[in-house]
Amino acid sequence: MPDEPQFCPISYERFLEEMETVARALLADRWKPDFLVGVGRGGLVPAAYLSHRTGFAMLSVDHSSGEPDFAEALLDRLAARINAGQRILIVDDINDSGGTIAYLRAAIEAKTGDTDGLRVAVLVHNIRSRATVEYRGSEIDRATDKSWFVFPWEAVAPRETLVAAAAEVPERIA
Repeated sequence: MPDEPQFCPISYERFLEEMETVARALLADRWKPDFLVGVGRGGLVPAAYLSHRTGFAMLSVDHSSGEPDFAEALLDRLAARINAGQRILIVDDINDSGGTIAYLRAAIEAKTGDTDGLRVAVLVHNIRSRATVEYRGSEIDRATDKSWFVFPWEAVAPRETLVAAAAEVPERIA
């Protein structure tokens, strides 16, 4: 199939290496989160591992579901925590186009006006993304790397599902 993306499986070992890089950067920083927030679906597993590795408590928000009670309502609660002086670290698997991270950051910061209470960590960061992250395991450049990364927790998905996910934003892989 000529239009099928070039899949790049992320091994469990690479996942652990990326996670360790993020954990070390976070622990070396003076800024410390009160909570890690795993973004459903891709950020849930990394957030759980990062929580175990660092000892920071974990929450979750499911932006991908489109269900207001599990996305927008939770963003209001996260904003309230920041307004109360707590710090939140959003965790996701990849910052690719930047759509998810830019949306979450803008939605929370619009409710808080606080740019110091919120940071973002990802395993893989696209240097051409429209969103910024403070912590990353590794970087890619989508101008030259069109691989579709398949993380260990995605490896069980049917191939058609992976192809459909890759096709949602064709410029990432074209």
